[in-house]
Amino acid sequence: MSNVDNTLVLVLSRAIEQNKFADALAVVKGLPPVDVADVLEQLDPVLGWRLLECLPDRADVFSYFEPEQQVRMAREFPRATLAELVSEMPADERTDLFKRFDQNQRDILLPALAHAQREDIRRLSAYVEGTAGALMTSDYATLNKDMTVAQAMRYLRDEAPDAETIYQAYVIDEQRRLLGAVSLRDLILADLHKSIQDLMTSDVVSAHVTDDQEDIAKKIARYDLLALPIIDEDDILIGIVTYDDAMDVVSAEATDDIHKSAGVSTVVGNIKDASIALLYRKRIFWLVLLVFGNLFSGAGIAHFEDIIAANIVLVFFLPLLVDSGGNAGSQSATLMVRALATGEVVLRDWLYLIGREAIVALALGGTMAVAVSVLGYIRGDETVALVLALSMVSIVMIGCMIGMSLPFILSKFNFDPASASAPLITSVCDATGVVIYLFIASRLLSDLAVVPV
Repeated sequence: MSNVDNTLVLVLSRAIEQNKFADALAVVKGLPPVDVADVLEQLDPVLGWRLLECLPDRADVFSYFEPEQQVRMAREFPRATLAELVSEMPADERTDLFKRFDQNQRDILLPALAHAQREDIRRLSAYVEGTAGALMTSDYATLNKDMTVAQAMRYLRDEAPDAETIYQAYVIDEQRRLLGAVSLRDLILADLHKSIQDLMTSDVVSAHVTDDQEDIAKKIARYDLLALPIIDEDDILIGIVTYDDAMDVVSAEATDDIHKSAGVSTVVGNIKDASIALLYRKRIFWLVLLVFGNLFSGAGIAHFEDIIAANIVLVFFLPLLVDSGGNAGSQSATLMVRALATGEVVLRDWLYLIGREAIVALALGGTMAVAVSVLGYIRGDETVALVLALSMVSIVMIGCMIGMSLPFILSKFNFDPASASAPLITSVCDATGVVIYLFIASRLLSDLAVVPV
């Protein structure tokens, strides 16, 4: 935080300790809820909740806290205050907070909530994480098809305080089956006596409660929706996923992919708050695994140690060649992981894409071969230059093929394509690059005298 922010925190802390809550409220008055949350997170949890319970928009401010901070602060709340705060939160955020609580906190909270809220939490928390059911909210606006526009407007006016959004209202029948949708814009512009049945759109984009949350986010983005209705196997409307929740999924998935692409096993959360032990645990698996993977490179060098001993100049170019293959493979893998994640390509596109990539790789390898062959001629002779040129083209070609294919293979076996991490690709390409380079060298240089360095 800046010096100004630190001063603000100090002023607030003193005001709360002296029970001057009017002064404390005056300090944060006019600040957006997200900024108020940032300030309160810097306070001692006890002082933070004392001020929070005085805020008129406390539930909104609380929703901007980091999840870990929400849990820590909730421990400081008296049961009645916590129940009031949770009751004011949107249904999906309320459920997310409940799932982060330990069993003791849950046992304290549930009896203090209204019956309808308890049942809603139990129902929403029962859905599998990562699905539409776990992401959706049950706070949405519904209409009856027999209503007039005037009746619908009056009904929405009464329902608005408890709904996540009223910009889109969903038309349901007596069994709560989804029949259609009406936008607030259409309601405002329509004749007051017109029937909702005549005004609604029947062809509504929806999703199933068991659909993957990433697919939900893609669908919302594709159709430019403010909210996506979620139905069960009987077409009964059971919730909606809003645009802001979908964007949270996109952000979380992108973060997860970035971690995986760097060979970090899972997301570590806020790196500032992550413990040294946690950072160690999340990184050690891939590093240890790739240590043993890199033994293949060593085995390749050991197998061709005679040709290396006879042509020491080969060692000079070894890092250059194998790194080029790893770099090319990482580029291809990055492009493919992104394309698979966004839905631009599917598994049946593999043959077409591998053909295109082969042409690109040949061009890349040829260009790099020209540069490295000049160095080879200067450092050795024309035979060394030829070895380097052939090796560069081959290694880059193989690296690109591996980088392009590995995400497809992982996707085929229902693994996250992002697991085709840069360290993994580099290690595979290094091992194959060593073998290719030294094999070519052994064929072309085996009968030659030692080449001076």
